[in-house]
Amino acid sequence: MFEVMMYDGGIYRSDELFELIEDVGGVVLQKNRSSQMLTVIMSVPGEDKEEISRLCRDIGGDVKEVPLAGTEIAVVGPTLGRHHMPHPICDIAEILRRAGAVTVVMGLARGRGKNTSQISAVEKGIIDEYDACVFCLGNFKTCVEKKTELIRDLHVPVVLVSGPMPEGKEDTYDAIVTGVGRKAARMKDAEDRAKLDEISDTVEAVLKDRKLSIEEDPLFVHPAEVKQILQEYEPIDMCLRPAPMVLHLDGLRIKIPYAEHHDYLENVMVYGRKLGEVAYIQPSRIDESSVIIRIKTRSQVEYEDSHKQ
Repeated sequence: MFEVMMYDGGIYRSDELFELIEDVGGVVLQKNRSSQMLTVIMSVPGEDKEEISRLCRDIGGDVKEVPLAGTEIAVVGPTLGRHHMPHPICDIAEILRRAGAVTVVMGLARGRGKNTSQISAVEKGIIDEYDACVFCLGNFKTCVEKKTELIRDLHVPVVLVSGPMPEGKEDTYDAIVTGVGRKAARMKDAEDRAKLDEISDTVEAVLKDRKLSIEEDPLFVHPAEVKQILQEYEPIDMCLRPAPMVLHLDGLRIKIPYAEHHDYLENVMVYGRKLGEVAYIQPSRIDESSVIIRIKTRSQVEYEDSHKQ
């Protein structure tokens, strides 16, 4: 299984680091240079992690773990209003960013009210575009138990965050962290920060299970390799939106209009195959100004090839 690490140090002898990453079959996910300082987020095979760490220390840098790098996570509350959008949602999104994830805060259009709260098929489709969902509820047990029904049919891993523990709803979520609920202030004290760390660790554990399932039937190509191929495409290179390409566990989000660019994307060559043959390329459910790429597994590609003959 691949492990994600971050090098933080100088550019001195950094070429040795890039050569070693390539030699072990790893991939550079992100590279940022500021003057003489360099930050590199990389995905490397687990068995070569110690060798990479040793070289990073030898060339004078620090090695940090960013277990959620290469993922995009939705942090969802019932609404975006003051009544339902408490400070913990922002703090949860921030702690996940510090672990390497790209996070999006989202509220439901009709989430207010225990007996009137709803989630539409479009909203479920949007949430299903992400690698995981952190669904945040409040302090009242009966309300939490009622609103957990909103997440029943989601297809992505769901971590429920609430005040009390709901009873009889274990089949609606993949993991739960209680003791948070709504708060009128930021989560700054030691107990609150421990809860934030617990949420981050829980999301990491849930996504680790998903990574293991992907390893059982590997993707035809690593998403980071597709990103490297597409980063020279001028519309992506000139895109002014934050993070024009966002990595997912099984693909990536590209923030360019689907209608204008899907023909090019489908015909990009990856290991001698067109990208459209080894991945599903679809417009985002948010709007058609983004493209969602889901890479097929090797077994899927082999199965489709066998039925073409």
